[in-house]
Amino acid sequence: MKILVVGGTGLLGGHAALHLQSQGHQVTIAARKPAPATTAMAQLPFIAMDYVAGTVTQDDLTGFDALVFAAGNDIRHVPPEADAAAHWLYANGEALPKFFALARTAGIRKAVLIGSFYPQIDIKLTESDPYVRSRHMACVGARALAAPGFEVCSLNAPFMVGSVPGLPSPIFEAYTAYAKGQMGDMPVFGPTGGTNFMSVRSLSEAIAGALENGQSGEAYLVGDENISFADFFGLFFKAVGSSTVVPEKDQNHPLMPDEVIYAGRPTPVSYQPTADAQQRLNYRRNDVEHAIREAVAQVLESQAQAV
Repeated sequence: MKILVVGGTGLLGGHAALHLQSQGHQVTIAARKPAPATTAMAQLPFIAMDYVAGTVTQDDLTGFDALVFAAGNDIRHVPPEADAAAHWLYANGEALPKFFALARTAGIRKAVLIGSFYPQIDIKLTESDPYVRSRHMACVGARALAAPGFEVCSLNAPFMVGSVPGLPSPIFEAYTAYAKGQMGDMPVFGPTGGTNFMSVRSLSEAIAGALENGQSGEAYLVGDENISFADFFGLFFKAVGSSTVVPEKDQNHPLMPDEVIYAGRPTPVSYQPTADAQQRLNYRRNDVEHAIREAVAQVLESQAQAV
């Protein structure tokens, strides 16, 4: 298939693009800026595209068989001085479904949206949090466009871990520095609670599975391992060779702030994907620690080369 991966210069989209290419598909990536020259994505065909600005045309999407959308907006994408809630509700809730409608008009036959697990695990969060509400609007709006000749499904993913060779990752660089004791006097602990985590490798496999076997109109709750935040940080300490035991504390953590724990710090989020989702999407499990080891190794290698 000729596949367009929107958000194909980032971690999730970039990994998916390379995985799909490895399976023999013709992959083009799209984003606001090209992929870093240090990554393999830089060798893929590229289209400059900003769906939020509404400048994408039907011609931009014509000729592709499938769409993978990995460019949902979160706290990292809010423009300076912008109202975060208004930005999310427009970018995710309005602009994203309009983009999918344009893809349908352009003749794209299959589309996979990478969404968020929060609305699917607790719909009440949509009432209290505009970000979660915007993600719900995106998921519902995109899937509502499903029709004969345009198959759409959503993969609603949890906290993601992993790496793409050559792609910088500020958050995993910070986690690695924290585990190596390079964050000044930042205390060692994990906030109470925990969540489901998943590797980018598992998600890429799920995306390929969705393009092949996904049921149109379906929202798949994907994920891998339920891990406490303290144990999650502990995996980074283990990856750098430290035997430090990370305790749990009921307080805000600078590297896992309350702003990104939408279910609430004391509330652990635990679930298992359904048997149908696992069978249809056919992605690997128990891959989180391996993905963290790879991410840390890449950070350390990059630091060594910079010396």
